[in-house]
Amino acid sequence: MNPDTVASRQLAFRVVCALICSGKQKPIQIQKQKQKKKRIWKRECPGRRELPGSSVLQRELEMTDENGFGELLRMTAEEFEFLLQMVGPLITKQHTKMRRAISSRDRLSVTLRFLATGKTFSSLSAQYSIGASTISQIVMETCGALYQLMKKDFLKTPSTETEWRAVAQDFESKWQFPHCLGALGEKQIYLQSPVKSGCHDHNNKGRSYVTIMAAVDANYKFIYGSLETQDKVSGAGRFAHSNLCKAMDQGLLNFPPPEPLPDSDIMMPYMFVGDERHPLRPDLMKPYPNKQMDHSQGILNYRLSRARRVAENAFSILANRLKVFRSTIFLEPDKVEKITMASICIHNFLCERRSEAYIPQPFACLKNEDHSIVEGTWRNQGHGSCQPLKQRGEHKLVTPEMQRNLLRDYFVSPAGCIASQDEHV
Repeated sequence: MNPDTVASRQLAFRVVCALICSGKQKPIQIQKQKQKKKRIWKRECPGRRELPGSSVLQRELEMTDENGFGELLRMTAEEFEFLLQMVGPLITKQHTKMRRAISSRDRLSVTLRFLATGKTFSSLSAQYSIGASTISQIVMETCGALYQLMKKDFLKTPSTETEWRAVAQDFESKWQFPHCLGALGEKQIYLQSPVKSGCHDHNNKGRSYVTIMAAVDANYKFIYGSLETQDKVSGAGRFAHSNLCKAMDQGLLNFPPPEPLPDSDIMMPYMFVGDERHPLRPDLMKPYPNKQMDHSQGILNYRLSRARRVAENAFSILANRLKVFRSTIFLEPDKVEKITMASICIHNFLCERRSEAYIPQPFACLKNEDHSIVEGTWRNQGHGSCQPLKQRGEHKLVTPEMQRNLLRDYFVSPAGCIASQDEHV
């Protein structure tokens, strides 16, 4: 080797060593950049995604066990397919070169399973082999799509006299309360407190909640629903701030005009029924206060409670069949609203189809031939976290009581009495 070449290499080596010792040059091994860990789109589970159903269990139940499928998703396979055909085009995603999209069947299935069980996204992740964050996004998108597509047909407030009369006829024939347009009810949904949030209520135990306010028809279907978050507002205040109250005040709902009560010449307007927290209005009836109440007033309260209990039943069926409402929901209020409104639409859809998978025959309250009520089996399963609002003191009545007194007299008259009413007062 040429001596000049050897000398030049030795000189270069001494220069590199000097730079390293002085800290101006790092060793060659340190200069190499660390390779980033490869991110995985999803957990690999060979064969699971290629099945035409959302999971092995669901597919087997769909083919062999109708009751088991109903317990899994709270509906029959036919009802699941109906919802899938409706919402499928709106939640279908396109495949890409990097990965295959999660099917619309899987998206609907995991959403319904979340509503039916209230399980965490992490728990559902293990069952469906989908990432927890992906499931969170799927549930929100699917609930939004369900509400958007179903609210027109399955959460429709009557808007014509004919539609309102049909609702009133059901209340009269099933619960013996004439001229009733719906039962008003309110329930609480507990949720995680967002950081620095003052946008919703806190109860006396410091737990955060939002309130569902709804009107229910005689068949346990919601005909109006909203999620209210006003802070420290009573039941009467929530009703006064609702869109339903504003529409009633402006005469936008086209209620039928006052008509005589059945087998009577007593003119009576059509009305909603509420509890002691609601205001007494010509279009909203509430019970007498319990203090110093005579027998005839007790009769009216009993008859009114028969009509009003459909709201209690509807909320309790919703919470017992869709158990997401039976535990604290660890989501923001706007996401809880999206889940709630979609759940109400699904509830109405299954009630309209008289789904045995959703409401077994003895689950809701029934009426005997003598008009006495048989308690539904949902009462044995508890209310969960969807509890009735607590009474917040009495409010001074500012509206006339003449209408209530006329109803009181009618219910104790031969034209308006029923056989079992005296036994319950």
